[in-house]
Amino acid sequence: MSPTNIFAPASTPADSIFGLSLFVLAVSAAIFVLVVTLLAYCVIKFRKRPDDDGREPPQVYGSNQVELAWTVIPVLIVVALFMATARVIATVQNPAQPSSTIEVIAIGHQFWWEYRYPGLKVVTANELHVPVSDPAHPTPTHIELLSADTDHSFWVPRLAGKTDLIPNHPNSTWIDPHETGLYLGQCAQYCGTQHAKMLLRVYVQSQEDFDRWIQQQRQPAQPSTVVAEGQHIFETTACINCHAVAGTVADGRFGPDLTHLMSRDTIAAGAAPNDHEHLRRWIENPETIKPGSLMPAMQLNDRDIDRVTAYLETLR
Repeated sequence: MSPTNIFAPASTPADSIFGLSLFVLAVSAAIFVLVVTLLAYCVIKFRKRPDDDGREPPQVYGSNQVELAWTVIPVLIVVALFMATARVIATVQNPAQPSSTIEVIAIGHQFWWEYRYPGLKVVTANELHVPVSDPAHPTPTHIELLSADTDHSFWVPRLAGKTDLIPNHPNSTWIDPHETGLYLGQCAQYCGTQHAKMLLRVYVQSQEDFDRWIQQQRQPAQPSTVVAEGQHIFETTACINCHAVAGTVADGRFGPDLTHLMSRDTIAAGAAPNDHEHLRRWIENPETIKPGSLMPAMQLNDRDIDRVTAYLETLR
């Protein structure tokens, strides 16, 4: 099954939107079939025949019944669609939030995602982890949406509808996934050169796995003493102006938090797998993976790149 299949909702908001879509599609299909049927009837019934004498058929000028029908019926259809849409909007935008709700702040940057769990004291990037929500004991995730620069849009088709992130205008959405797994999404609002590679990855885990992930993310960085030279290079270059590594002098906030970098499956907001080759290329010259990235090439020599890469690979 496609991880972006809009026809396979796996969360209450997505399921509500899917149900509304089917209702609108059914109404539209019924109107289409009726119009095509009437059109075909008129074409066949009143087609020109060889024995026609060329005279026009009797003309009808005005009919209260017809005019009333084509006014009232469309109004009733629009009212029905409006009421159904309003109900779904109210359900999606004003959900009940039980005490078990997970609070997440998602901040859109050019061109990556920052995730903060204020109640759990965790900061991560690009890969959102949430617990599965048992309908009997719901564990929804409320996501506050902020933008650090320009317009972005948070859209994971199987979990919720598209919700925009507007600078200086906080927005929010929520999800309550009913199945564990990886759900993919996309920034759905053009935000610059690398908009197409501002990807979303949502990992839905069992409660036990989510708790274990939270505990692991709370730990400070524990780099090996073998790569102390790489850490020194990292901490004495401009890297620390943008990135943070808990337990070190690095406390930048413009780029992703790297404390547990190697616990993530991807780098560059999903643009490349998080392995040695791609990580080294990313450090050497981000443009080779993500043209237009705001991360500059630090102009390090091969030896220093190898040592910084080795250091970052210890951040788990």
